[in-house]
Amino acid sequence: MKAAVCYEYGKPLVIEEVTIDPPQQGEVKVKLAATAVCHSDIHLFKGELPGKLPFVGGHESAGYVEAVGKGVTTVKPGDPVVLSLLVSCGKCRYCLTGRSHMCNAAWPLDKETRLHNKKGQDLVAALKTGTFAEYAVVDQSQVVKVPADMPLDRAALLACGVITGFGAVVNRAKVEVMSRCVIIGVGGVGLNSVQGAAISGAYPIIAVDIADSKLKGARDFGATHTVNSSKVDAVKAVKELTDGIGADYVFVTVGSAAAVLQGFAMSGPRGMTVIVGLPKFTDMVNFSPFMFIKDERVLTGSFMGTTQLQTGIPRLVALYQAGILKLDELITARYPLEKINEAIALVEKGEARRNVIVF
Repeated sequence: MKAAVCYEYGKPLVIEEVTIDPPQQGEVKVKLAATAVCHSDIHLFKGELPGKLPFVGGHESAGYVEAVGKGVTTVKPGDPVVLSLLVSCGKCRYCLTGRSHMCNAAWPLDKETRLHNKKGQDLVAALKTGTFAEYAVVDQSQVVKVPADMPLDRAALLACGVITGFGAVVNRAKVEVMSRCVIIGVGGVGLNSVQGAAISGAYPIIAVDIADSKLKGARDFGATHTVNSSKVDAVKAVKELTDGIGADYVFVTVGSAAAVLQGFAMSGPRGMTVIVGLPKFTDMVNFSPFMFIKDERVLTGSFMGTTQLQTGIPRLVALYQAGILKLDELITARYPLEKINEAIALVEKGEARRNVIVF
């Protein structure tokens, strides 16, 4: 099959023929239909997240089940599925207490790979997915069957970008009606936090970004107010829009330590700041304990939108099919695998919400 391989950090991906092993016990082979370009992929390609070379990136995907290994009971060949990096064993403490996104079981694909180049060299499937390729082999818990009439290029977005942004609002923060919300960064993930806040009934919903074009787009997803942080003091502007108190919830969807500090400063007493975007793993943030004590503020994170994959994806599909959740509007352009480097470059420059590789 064809795959886009990262052999060197910061260099263009190499499109080449590679081999893929059959699915093993509990595994599923998926023929990819679509894979979106996520900023997490870009972090991996630049060496800003820990990983091992060479590897095949890609994790926000959908396709059709091609084959199944022994013991697979959840899907069968031909099923259309969303494919995610979330793996769950169903037996550990986290899975048994409704937190399957935090599953801590050991997996064969943590140490093994099903991908090899023509030289016989092993290729890591990054994030246990490796979907910038025509096929992928993953654990059965990573795939969720979707309706046959669900467009798979839009379904792919549910695997990461949508659940990460939307879920941070709905699942992690559990935003209440009329809560004052701020979303810092309204790219592909941030827009989903905006629509999550809108569907939750929040008001005001304040979008913060440095690009007027992105802020304009945020209004289409439910933002009631916008702040260009490159033109005004964003913290002061947010305070003015929230009765001088600050927000009840702040979602930092950009991978920036400075943005985390800024977001925390925007929160009011008992406000919650949720870190959604991935910064460099070497970044550090310094806080005074008094910032937490006096106003009882909370700083927390949300991993993959705190999503329970097997129940969360079908609900989001239902919202999309009901015309409530926006997915079509998230896709900027579609590219063949051969043009993946172009698609990645535009996302990195901030010129695309989501570029999708289609097969």
